[in-house]
Amino acid sequence: MSTGIHDLKSLTAGDLVFTIAPPTERTTLEITVDRDASLILRAPTCATRERVEQFIESKRPWVYRKLAEKDALAAPPIRKQYVDGEGFAYLGRNYRLKLDETADGVRLDRGRFVMSPAVAADGDAAMRRWYVRTGQPWLERRVEPWASRMGASGVGVAVRDLGYRWGSTKGESHINIHWATLQLAPSLIDYVIVHELAHLKELNHTDRYWAEVARAMPDYERRRHDLTTAGVKIWTCRG
Repeated sequence: MSTGIHDLKSLTAGDLVFTIAPPTERTTLEITVDRDASLILRAPTCATRERVEQFIESKRPWVYRKLAEKDALAAPPIRKQYVDGEGFAYLGRNYRLKLDETADGVRLDRGRFVMSPAVAADGDAAMRRWYVRTGQPWLERRVEPWASRMGASGVGVAVRDLGYRWGSTKGESHINIHWATLQLAPSLIDYVIVHELAHLKELNHTDRYWAEVARAMPDYERRRHDLTTAGVKIWTCRG
């Protein structure tokens, strides 16, 4: 008797271990290599273990290649010190931190991030809040023309901590963007936006999905490569 794949929480196939994503109405199998090199398997509710194992074997070279890319880009986690001169990126530019007793919270002022020593005691949380607060209106303005170009309307956007993901979707008209994305150059943030907007039409990374991305952003492959390279230099509060 065949075993349903969703009866399992994980699946080991040789030297590869996959986390089984919760079942959805999808009709295809998909493997995702997350930013932390974890392997996620998504499958239809009717998929059997035997079918999944065959699929994994067919994708094994691709999985090894992706894991090698992750390993090549692996770097020690970035840690920040809340002292004068520490650097923080915003929209692809680097700004130095200045501690100021008279400062209230965090602000970007005349080319510097300004923060009071009291706030610096929990600086990670304070900077994260700044990126969320500042990024929300910036992303709302940035998403609108891309959504219009891709035939989407009324798309909502939220800035959140998404772990190792740059973005995610919710429902049919809402995307989430990681607050750390605001450190990237706008052209790379645009790629993340287009990537998520395309998921509103096509959930999986099928040929139709990538065709949707390419129609909106013909140079998406270059931007995707640049994002992979730039991503390891981004601070995520996980250092």
